[in-house]
Amino acid sequence: MHLRSVFLPVTATSRRDLVERLGQLVLGLFLYGVALGFMVRGGIGVAPWDVLALGVSGSSGIGYGTVTVLVSIVVLLLWIPLRQRVGLGTLLNALMVGPAADLTLLVLPAPPTVWIGAPMFIFGLLLLAFATGLYIAADFGPGPRDGLMTGLVRRTGWKVWIVRTLIEGSVLLVGFVLGGPVGVGTVLFAFGVGPLIGWFLPRITRMRVARSQRLAPPAASVPS
Repeated sequence: MHLRSVFLPVTATSRRDLVERLGQLVLGLFLYGVALGFMVRGGIGVAPWDVLALGVSGSSGIGYGTVTVLVSIVVLLLWIPLRQRVGLGTLLNALMVGPAADLTLLVLPAPPTVWIGAPMFIFGLLLLAFATGLYIAADFGPGPRDGLMTGLVRRTGWKVWIVRTLIEGSVLLVGFVLGGPVGVGTVLFAFGVGPLIGWFLPRITRMRVARSQRLAPPAASVPS
């Protein structure tokens, strides 16, 4: 789904489906930011991109959510030579996740012990996987980081796991050098997020397809 397709003429049924998908997209991105807030508050390490964002935030004094948005914009600029097409979901991903994470950090107190922080991280990881399934199944385009990965795979011909490892390994190293938090949570994310998204995404996708089929008008009968 790309920007121009949002504005094409639609029937009442397809318009309703579009509105529902937009709601799913916005909810998924908001919950993704909430999940990041829980993982950061957990205090046991974060995902590689958040190690980078927190490292830049600590070094520059700019807020974590703002840095997350700025990093997304920089990543989108890298899409230009890769000739990646930007979708509505791509833009909303870049703009919504950081503020939602900042809002969560504003209202969520830091845990007094790791015994509370670790479950907070686990909850955040589960919520992030669910939220990822929501916004991907809405089908409005990939997030900035996913699009960077798929664009590099297409341009280089390298395997997905090689490109993903190089990208995330690089941002993790830079974030660590800048003082970003690396810990057991970073390892849990690396090995847990893929299987969790793999569990949530097909189920959410099947639910969306079934809902779209219910909205579709019955096929007109052909007279014999």
